[in-house]
Amino acid sequence: KFMCYCKTSGGDLSQSIQESGAKITAVNAELKGATERKEQTEANLAEHQTSSADAKDTMDKAAALREKEAAAFAKLKSDYETNIAAITKAVAALEKGAFGSFLQSSSASLVRQYAMEQAELPDSSRQELLSFLSGSQEEGYVPQSGEITGILKQMGDEMSKFLADATAQENSAIQNYEALMAAKKKELASLQTQIETEMKMVGDLGVAIAGMSNDVTNTQAALSQDEKFKKELEEGCATKTQEWEEVKKNRADELVALAETIKVLNDD
Repeated sequence: KFMCYCKTSGGDLSQSIQESGAKITAVNAELKGATERKEQTEANLAEHQTSSADAKDTMDKAAALREKEAAAFAKLKSDYETNIAAITKAVAALEKGAFGSFLQSSSASLVRQYAMEQAELPDSSRQELLSFLSGSQEEGYVPQSGEITGILKQMGDEMSKFLADATAQENSAIQNYEALMAAKKKELASLQTQIETEMKMVGDLGVAIAGMSNDVTNTQAALSQDEKFKKELEEGCATKTQEWEEVKKNRADELVALAETIKVLNDD
């Protein structure tokens, strides 16, 4: 019975050991693949998080710049509209012959300041205009037929053109800003979807890796126990086999001795 147990148990243990070894190899391969996927996913996640932060920073900077540009344009527009209105009043007053009262108005002061600081005029024209605005023109000057009206109209046209160009630039800047913000919002939405997917994947892979690691550890422990028990079984069975061989030999010797004794007795 013991010899039968040795053969049966030994075979079962060998199969169990073989299956455990194969399982450890297979699970380790899966573990390696899962670890590599987790590392790659973590790298992708970090890259997408950086891209998301960069996109938000770009939007913040663009918004700050747009606010600054809008404020600058609003001031420029207000200043130019005020100056254009002043020049329009000046031309109307001169054409009506009411330039005396105009010279005492705030509009005249605005035109004078613009002529000194910003107007692009030949020096002779500038001096003539400033002389008129200061009230030093000779009496008898007829403004509606003189150069002053022409100079003022030219200034008004140039200012209107400059304001129109500035308005076009502002509108273009607004369109570019809105296009940029729309593109960045779309980019952020896409990145957020990727980030959420990758965060879930990292978590799922982490759980799977932990499970596989535990499986390998438990299987290795069971394998070690099986190998230890098999070794002990092989040693015990070898001892019992040797003892059984000695028993069989002793029995054989006893049978031979018994046969010889019977033969001697029969011969007598």
